[in-house]
Amino acid sequence: MHVVMENTIHKKPRIGWIDALRGFTMILVVAFHVCQDGFGLQAQQSSSMPLLKLFRMPLFFFISGFLAYSASRQWSLPVLGSLLLKKLRVQVVPTLVFFTVFIMLMYHDWTTAWWQSWDTETKAGYWFTLALLYMFLVYYLFEYIFRRGITVLFVVSLAICVSCYMPAWFPWALGYKGEPCDWIIRSSLRMSMVYFPFFLLGNIVHRHWQRAQQLMDSRWLMPMLVIVAFVSAFDYMKWHYLRLAWHSLPLITARFSLLLIVLMSFRHYQTFFSEATRVGRALQYIGRRTLDIYLLHFLFVPRLPEVGAYFSTHPHTFIADFTLAVIVSIVVIGFCLVTSNVLRVSPFLKKWLFGRS
Repeated sequence: MHVVMENTIHKKPRIGWIDALRGFTMILVVAFHVCQDGFGLQAQQSSSMPLLKLFRMPLFFFISGFLAYSASRQWSLPVLGSLLLKKLRVQVVPTLVFFTVFIMLMYHDWTTAWWQSWDTETKAGYWFTLALLYMFLVYYLFEYIFRRGITVLFVVSLAICVSCYMPAWFPWALGYKGEPCDWIIRSSLRMSMVYFPFFLLGNIVHRHWQRAQQLMDSRWLMPMLVIVAFVSAFDYMKWHYLRLAWHSLPLITARFSLLLIVLMSFRHYQTFFSEATRVGRALQYIGRRTLDIYLLHFLFVPRLPEVGAYFSTHPHTFIADFTLAVIVSIVVIGFCLVTSNVLRVSPFLKKWLFGRS
């Protein structure tokens, strides 16, 4: 995903372990789609999908928000207009192109399938770039108008996020076709509402990076997060003690705590994820090509329903499930990177397909 912003003068220096973290998250995203679309596994049939689903996308949006902040950016109307136009070009054009190619390859009557798929919330998997676009539009406009108060926006976004899981109180959260608020679902705007708090948390952490690092180095934070993550994740996936209006609490708590655990782990072992190691170089390279991989990987996920059928009828562990999905996902990512490098030979395609000038 094209989340590295430029200020008005210079490109921001890259943070190696953040690139590696983004690469790790991209592998999880592809692995999830390998399980779901490639193996044909439902969440309840997989030993790894329920856990991966809790934090893989929140972590991606957190990193996007982290990298969106620039302390040196001087806000003005031309700067705002330039950023908005750039985001519209980078997020919309590639999405439409690769979504169309995917539909053409998958369906015989692709024109009908195109409209039917685009009219859904997930858009055949291509919802992410649109949801991220909405976040950037709100964030840029808020920054330009208010210049401060991002914490207030975070609290408001968290309240909206919770409301998305409470259709009994907020019927718009399940606005299907024909209902007054169905556009919230069909535009993928609800996805932005669900994940916007993680984007803003990443932005807040970057704004207060020195304080955040002091907090992460404390003795009590990691143990507390592990306990909270364990209890909330198990309640959401297994125990189900909290129900009705409270059922979203363990889900959202698990997402935040697992996200922070992974973030703190990568920061603590940042030397291992630096360019001095093979693993670090590989993850950083993947992390710098996340937009390319995200747009391309749907075209290369192999259809292996036999694997899903085997897992559905035979006992299997988290390790077996997860390891096989990751191995296949790395192969898929390899095909994506080769294709990306070929397409980037053309400056025109490099700009309009992947947002790079």
